[in-house]
Amino acid sequence: MATEDVDPRFADLDAWSLASAMEAMWEGQLAAVAAIGRALPAITAATNSAKDALGDHGRLIYVGAGTSGRVAVQDGAELMPTFAWPKERVCFIIAGRESAFVTSIEGAEDDTDDAVNQITQARLSPRDVVIAVSASGTTPFTVAALQQAGASGAVTIGIANNPGAALLTSAKCPVLIETGRELIAGSTRMKAGTAQKVVLNLISSGIMLRLGRVYRGMMVNMQATNAKLKRRAEAMVAQIARCNQEQAACALDQADGDIKIAVLLVLGYDKTETETILARCEGNLRRVFAELSNDRSE
Repeated sequence: MATEDVDPRFADLDAWSLASAMEAMWEGQLAAVAAIGRALPAITAATNSAKDALGDHGRLIYVGAGTSGRVAVQDGAELMPTFAWPKERVCFIIAGRESAFVTSIEGAEDDTDDAVNQITQARLSPRDVVIAVSASGTTPFTVAALQQAGASGAVTIGIANNPGAALLTSAKCPVLIETGRELIAGSTRMKAGTAQKVVLNLISSGIMLRLGRVYRGMMVNMQATNAKLKRRAEAMVAQIARCNQEQAACALDQADGDIKIAVLLVLGYDKTETETILARCEGNLRRVFAELSNDRSE
């Protein structure tokens, strides 16, 4: 496997000047990101499949071990504050369980029984989307979890950095990112890990785009849980509704912090009307404005 092989170019990396080593590692990061370009069609297909499956009740389930598991947890944990994705609709199935979030649990990645048990306990349905990440693509825990998830009918996305790996052949939506040899052989927290994080960013953000949780580049489902985010929410409402900051703040108070409802309140709709309109348009502000524009033109 390329991710485990020593790259002859960097066999004496430890003897180089630190400046040269830093430059080489930086170039490796750039190469890792560049490798994603070839996978964009597969990433797009996986994102579309995930969006179609999720609907109003499906869950995003992240699966991984070691570095890949921690990268997956980082992506999933950000969905709640960024897009107000419900906590109950995110699940983490990680080798070694929660203890592995911050420490290495020896042998956990080989525990296929625990992988199957965790998937079984999650009670998956065809509405659920399982995103499994493994640099080698052969991690026993991750492969077993994804295969069990596929048997339950869930949409399975496999992300790996080696071609022909079991994780890819077992996934409904395989995503191969060929990052090649690491500068430090086997240290997949470097190139492979960087590429995995970018791919997860693309998939999860793409899902949220398609589900209407972004409008004109703004996180309109964001939860204003601190002073900074409250100011950001007010700025969004002011920009979308074309009102001043005070009007935006007042509307947000009336809307209990819901940015979309606040926008429609500023535009003159009452709270009951706004909730009805948003429900009819599945919370998609672009669809809301298109519908309101059509109503005015008729």
